[in-house]
Amino acid sequence: MFFGSAVPGFLLILLLNAIVAVGCTKVGPDFSSPAVQVRDNWLETGNQKLATGYDEHREWWRVFKDPALDRLITQAYQENLTLQQAGVRVLQARAQLGIAIGGLYPQTQQGVGVLEKNRVSERGVSQGATALNYTRSKLGGEAAWELDFWGKLRRTVESADAGLEAAVAGYDSALVTLTADVANLYLTLRTLEKRLEIAHNNVETQKEALEIARFRFEGGVTSMRDVEQALTVLSSTEATIPSLEAQIRQTQNALCVLLGRPPAQLPELAPGTGVIPAPPPTVAVGIPADLLRRRPDLREAEWQAAAQCARIGVAKAELFPAFSLRGAFGFTAADVGTFSLADMFQWRSREGFGGPSFQWNILNYGRITNLVRVQDARFQELLLAYQNLVLKAQQEVEDNLIAFLKTEDRAKLLGDSTAAAARSLDLAMIQYREGMTDFTTVLTAQQNLLAQQDSLATSLGDIALSLVGVYRALGGGWHIREGQELVAPETQAAMARRTNWGKLLRPVAAPTAEPGQPRKLVRPPQW
Repeated sequence: MFFGSAVPGFLLILLLNAIVAVGCTKVGPDFSSPAVQVRDNWLETGNQKLATGYDEHREWWRVFKDPALDRLITQAYQENLTLQQAGVRVLQARAQLGIAIGGLYPQTQQGVGVLEKNRVSERGVSQGATALNYTRSKLGGEAAWELDFWGKLRRTVESADAGLEAAVAGYDSALVTLTADVANLYLTLRTLEKRLEIAHNNVETQKEALEIARFRFEGGVTSMRDVEQALTVLSSTEATIPSLEAQIRQTQNALCVLLGRPPAQLPELAPGTGVIPAPPPTVAVGIPADLLRRRPDLREAEWQAAAQCARIGVAKAELFPAFSLRGAFGFTAADVGTFSLADMFQWRSREGFGGPSFQWNILNYGRITNLVRVQDARFQELLLAYQNLVLKAQQEVEDNLIAFLKTEDRAKLLGDSTAAAARSLDLAMIQYREGMTDFTTVLTAQQNLLAQQDSLATSLGDIALSLVGVYRALGGGWHIREGQELVAPETQAAMARRTNWGKLLRPVAAPTAEPGQPRKLVRPPQW
């Protein structure tokens, strides 16, 4: 169709119908949240230590009332490299969304320039040679715009939208994991310090028993066996100290990595306190349904399924004809014999065309159909993964709740047995000093006391660790990033120096819709 020619009526009708269809047609399924199995209450809801009131657990670590733990988590949030990687993945998703949005606009623009000159050789046939000596030139531009007749491009934007939300949820999930990991290492460190303190105390007690055994042996009251037994117990207890010290150093090293620094001393810690943070009297756990809106890994899995659902529509649109608007405009000049470049820029030399076209890959030999099937199977896989993740999330909460409650019961019993073991050792030492019993009784009492004290310290640490597991399973802790940048300012500055990021480095807004809810898909390009 050349400019200036009458446009056939049926082409106008086709064009108008295409534009109208662009606004309403989208092939492929629309996403809806899958049904999941969720209990009404937790199995241990009746326990007086648990409260069913809703709590977002924004800064759950503060229930331990330990300033050192608070400082560590703040530092990890600011410096952890794994979390920063998750933040950069959000930027990747935002850029991917920009690519999808750009696809809604004219996809092809190109300039065209041709200069062709033909000259017949003087040795050639002279008849008609003049007509074969010519010069032709062309200069102009072409453009093509595939209309989103079947919603392929809008489905691509829809998928990229869901991908961005999944990336944000992935960042939140990484933050939940980070806060729990820091707390776990800190509690493990304090538990190891307590066990080391217990070992040192028992070494001092056992040294006193060794001196008594030597005194009695030198006085001829007992045999050398008592001294050897006392030395055996003392050496065995001293042998546990290097192992505990190595574990303390290894735990500190792991903490350093979470804080984004090489292994070193941690000035945030008050060294060697040996005080294991105590849990609160009651824990608010809410109801299982709260997990669906609070755990970021569940949101991430649901958004990933939504993104894949949209890809089904993208693949299915390939089964239908693709309608495009194509056009070109330029200047063309040709002459036989003499030629002037100025002739090409005269208005009479203009040339152009414009109009609709379509492409339909009918003979694709099942390739497109099977691609739709692949995308649908992948979608079903993600739906099942989401449903399974909901079940595992409930299991994690239940496992940590029962561990928390039963470990507390165990610690109470160990407290009683530890007190009894201490009294038993005192009595055994008195009786041995007075010659009323042999050293075997003292030996047994010493071993029992060390074992009970060590088990009690481990159980107290397990109580706190189980509570951290409860908060991790409930999805608490990610709220501390609200209103904050997902990528550190210095990282943003470095990326901006390398690449023009436009407005994409601005803070990510909160989701405007839940998975499956409609949102505006046609938007201005993200330059």
